[in-house]
Parts: sequence; structure tokens; C-alpha cells
Amino acid sequence: MSRRLDIELTSNRNDGTWTWRAAGAKSPKGVVREDILGADLRVGRVFKVEAEMDIDGIEILAVVAGREKNQKFDTLEILGSGRDFEPVTQKLARRDKGPSKDKGPKRGPKTDGPRGERPQRRTFVNPPELPKRPAAKRLKAKRVHRAAIIDALPAEHQAVAERALTGGLKAVRDAVKTQNEQLKKEGKPLIPADGVVTLAQDLLPKLRVAEWLDKAEAAKADLETLDLRDLRSVVVGSDDPMVVRDESTRVLAAELKAALKSKIEAEQSQWLADIAAAIDVQRVVRALKVSSEPPKAGQPFPADLAQKLAHAASAALAPEDPQDRWVTVLEAIAFSPVRASVKPVAIPAQPSEALLATVKRLAPLIPHIASLFGVVAEPGAVAPKPLRPTRPERGKKKPAAKTVSNSQEPVSAQ
Repeated sequence: MSRRLDIELTSNRNDGTWTWRAAGAKSPKGVVREDILGADLRVGRVFKVEAEMDIDGIEILAVVAGREKNQKFDTLEILGSGRDFEPVTQKLARRDKGPSKDKGPKRGPKTDGPRGERPQRRTFVNPPELPKRPAAKRLKAKRVHRAAIIDALPAEHQAVAERALTGGLKAVRDAVKTQNEQLKKEGKPLIPADGVVTLAQDLLPKLRVAEWLDKAEAAKADLETLDLRDLRSVVVGSDDPMVVRDESTRVLAAELKAALKSKIEAEQSQWLADIAAAIDVQRVVRALKVSSEPPKAGQPFPADLAQKLAHAASAALAPEDPQDRWVTVLEAIAFSPVRASVKPVAIPAQPSEALLATVKRLAPLIPHIASLFGVVAEPGAVAPKPLRPTRPERGKKKPAAKTVSNSQEPVSAQ
């Protein structure tokens, strides 16, 4: 989410960028491009900008209309009453330097360093952006083969076919049972359940094959950009006994299996390259999150890359870093393949309640880090799941009134 803030230019880097800090702050906070700021750039000039905050820093998006901080304003002249000014003097009474009760040692100024200077917190400069890969397409199968079979059936059999394809034989039996109960109450002839189930059994293999062919042809048309999960689900569906027995599916199933193997290898290489690139630009959290989502489960993580990632993650947990940063990094470490190798040098002197709560939740996954906070993971504790990102609540619509109906789509074999 973007916000507005005042920034002050601190130095020219002579590469098309300037360093900046929040107006009135002590140290620089980031880097901004000249083409965003415009002309007349100089050290100390203040801009009002639109910025976006994320876990890796602050990115300046644009300059918004506003006045500079050091802009001169018209002043008002104070005339006064015209009377002569009479100064007021004050003299404080001196205390007697008699004996006083000892109230303990006097406290001097706080000294956290050799010269009494407070330790400076590390400032995070916004790292460079990484190129984003195009989003994979989800599978959108047409119903060509499925519709061809259903449309060729008599009208009274189409409902049986639809129900068998969506819910299997159990759904057909339940539907016949429900309708027969209703017909019995009305004194009407019952539907022969055995005949309907037999019809569903005869139709189901053809319908399964038709449904798989619709998905397989859609997957083959978008092999280059198709989401790996969708392609894998189509290949797994080719092992359905009903699909395997049909000769029309064997050639296409073999093509998709070969394509799945090639796609996994390509995405594995891209996955490792994305992790290495994120480490190189110090986007540690992104590297950790990407490492926890391999294209194929069970693949060994390269030892050299694991060592590099663990070192970067350990360096990202400095005791002087903000504690909300610790929470974010620990959440990413806990679900990464290098969680056991990450070793912080030290922890914050006074951990906040939010940080301690995060450590307790993640203790089963990172017990060696939790022990630094005095937290011991309980034996046999269930490992936590990754937190889902929360979305800001928008205007909620009132839920539509639900209509309760006991009627079902009729199933008939007459």
C-alpha cells in the first residue's frame, strides 16, 4: 500500500540516482532515480513523494504536488501596545549545602558505547527489482468430447450421464433413492434403481475418457505457458484405468508425460536461478520463500546454494535490526530447506511480545533458534503451517438470502 511522505536529498551518486532520507531524519533511507524527481536537484531539497513500503525497503513511485519544506512564507509584523518594555528579573534562593540523606548512587547519562553514543539501527536501502517471470496460465478445458457423448443420448438418459460424471455411481444411487421416496409419498410408480445404475455403469467409462480428452487437448495447446500443477494433474488423470484402456488416449498421454518431464527440468533450473538472483541483490526474504516452493517435491537442494542462502539468512537476523523484520525473516526461514543451518549471532536485547509469539509458533521447525529466546519446542508438537497473507477488508456486501429447496434434478431411465 502506498503512502505520502517528505524526503530530503542527501547526495548525488552520479549514476542517475540520488540518496535520500526522511525529512528531518538522521541517516539516509534509500535511493531514488533522477527521472522521477525532475529538474533543479540539489542536496537538501525536500520533495513530497508517493512511496510504497514492503519488507525489503521503500520504493519512491512519483513526486506529488506540494511545497518545499524550506519555502519562505509571508510574515506578519507584530506592532505591540506602544508602551515601554519593563523587564522582569527573577532570583532563586540558594539551598544550604548541609548533610543530606543518601538516596543511592546517582545515575549518569546512558552510555551504550565508548563515547556515550547510542548504537545506530541498520537502515535498509531498497534493493534493485528482479525481473518477474510471466504468470503461468491455468487450464481451461472445453467440453467438446463430453458434449458430443451427452448430446447423442436420449433426453431421459442425459441427466443420468451428468450425475454419474460429476458424482459417480453413488450420486446416481442417492438421487434415485431420494426420488423414489418422493414418488412413494405421491403414490406414483417408482423408478427401477437397478436399471438406472446399470445405465450409469455403461456410460461412465466413455464419459471419463471424453472428459480427460478435453483436458488433455487443452493442455497440449498451451504446453509452453501452462501451469505445472495443471499439467501434472492431467498426466496423473491419464493413469485412470478407464482412460488407460481406451486406445484413443495412449498417444496423447505419452506426449504429455514427456512434456511434463521436460517442463519440470526447465522450471527446476529457473527456480534455482531465481533463488540465486534474489540472494545476489540481498532480497533474502524472497529467496527463502522461493526456496520453499520447489517445482517438484523431494528434489535435493544444491549444497553450495544452501550454504549461500543460510549465510544470507543468518546475516539478516542482526540484534540491532527492527523486530518486525525479525518476525518476517523467521517466518520465511521456518519453511525453507535451510532452516536447520541458519544461526543468528545474537538476538534482540528485549524481544517484543509479537516476536516471542512468532518464535513459540515456529519452535517445532526452528528449535535451535527458539532456544536462544528460552523457548523449548514440546516433543511431538505439530509443525505450524505458513501464514496466509491478509487482505484489507473492503466494503462488504450483504449475503444474498439462501433459498432452501428439496427438489433435485430428476434422474430417469425410462
